[in-house]
Amino acid sequence: MFHPKIVFRIIGLLLFIEALFLLGSVAVSLYYNEDTVRPLMLSVGAMVGAGTLLTYICYGTERNISRKDGYIVVTLCWVIFSLFGTLPYMLTGYIPDFTDAFFETMSGFSTTGATILQDIEALPRSLLFWRMMTHWVGGLGIVFFTVAVFPIFGLSDINLFAAESGPMRAKLHPRISVTARWILTIYVGLTVIGAVAMSFAGMGWFDAVCHSMSTIATGGFSTRQDSIAAFNSPTIEYVTALFMFLGGTNLSLLYLFLFKARPRELMKDVEFRTYAAIVIIFSTMIAVGLYSTTPMNLEDSVRTSVFQVISLQTTTGFASVDYTLWVPLLWLMLCALMFFGACSGSTSGAMKCLRISILFRVMINEFKRIVHPNAVIPVRMGRKIVPSSVQSAILAYTVIYIFILIVGLFVNMGFGLDFLDGFSLSVSSVGNVGPALGHYGPMDSLATLPDVLKWFSAFQMLVGRLEFFAVLLLFTPIFWKRR
Repeated sequence: MFHPKIVFRIIGLLLFIEALFLLGSVAVSLYYNEDTVRPLMLSVGAMVGAGTLLTYICYGTERNISRKDGYIVVTLCWVIFSLFGTLPYMLTGYIPDFTDAFFETMSGFSTTGATILQDIEALPRSLLFWRMMTHWVGGLGIVFFTVAVFPIFGLSDINLFAAESGPMRAKLHPRISVTARWILTIYVGLTVIGAVAMSFAGMGWFDAVCHSMSTIATGGFSTRQDSIAAFNSPTIEYVTALFMFLGGTNLSLLYLFLFKARPRELMKDVEFRTYAAIVIIFSTMIAVGLYSTTPMNLEDSVRTSVFQVISLQTTTGFASVDYTLWVPLLWLMLCALMFFGACSGSTSGAMKCLRISILFRVMINEFKRIVHPNAVIPVRMGRKIVPSSVQSAILAYTVIYIFILIVGLFVNMGFGLDFLDGFSLSVSSVGNVGPALGHYGPMDSLATLPDVLKWFSAFQMLVGRLEFFAVLLLFTPIFWKRR
């Protein structure tokens, strides 16, 4: 059953959380003596006012959340957060157009990192900080952040966690709220350490904090129009690549590795080994290609290759160079990385290495069954047998993923984009990567994209970030049946 009051009460509580995050930008505005305090406070007031109204109207409702309620809350809160998240851009006048403001906000919360801005450096620091905050909140998930504190309100949290987390369902503790707090501890810790490391690498403190938030969230927003390339620092590139790699690693594994002194858990994990192997193999191939086809020396080739491979596989989207100037074969490799993604349980998007690994094993088993039709050959990940229900879910997910990509290609080409632009933009939006190829590469803005495609790309970002089922399920008749 769908319980509207409990759904809107939770959304009201979540709006208080969004207002709290926006207060960080108010503090930045006050610190740097910017003229954005008033519009930012008006935005905070709108969030608090809407939250108060919803919680007041829905006061006294039941506290148990059904699974159906969980899916509705997750989808609605991402849309509503993005709608209210446009206010700082619009009220300050730096992004006055609603379509552009919504695109920028959804790109932030979904950790896509595509932008319509053509002069990022012109934004005040308070708005730059808000852009990064949308990444940082969206990296773990809007609802995930609040799961740790929902027991305070007496609300059940398991169905919210299940609806938003996708493959991030590793339970470190029997209580989901405790698991959420532990993972949040890792997330905050990596962000702080990343900021310190980037500061030592040569960034100013503000840039370091902003880029650390964007890096750990595998988002890709930068305080510079030319992304990481603007700093022209090999040290910054190495440090950023390291923290992008950590951001693409399963946070539960990192918790066991750092706090439980169980390094074997990391090295025994099949998905992590697949993730590391893809980085090594593609970095080697692209480094050879760069060394052979560009004036780069060996060190530049290796560093650039490693940086861009990790950036695109983790769906962060930072750029140290304009890779659209490389030979087309290297484009194809980068496009494949946009499809693969990093580890489940991380902040990255796209398919995830776990699904890729299982699909590969299913394919190998089919060859074995052709040769030995009577044999019972289970699909294994390490020592664990993958249940047939999980295999079916992954196959369904893959079919939906490819279908959404193809629909995106047709829609993009229908509104005037060529094949390369249309396909790469679809791959980038669904995978939450950010930069695409062609005319929408890492150094380009999407400001010239037709408005209808901005809305469609924003929808692709949302369904990709919530891994399709949470959003698309709401459009199926069976979901709304009472039984």
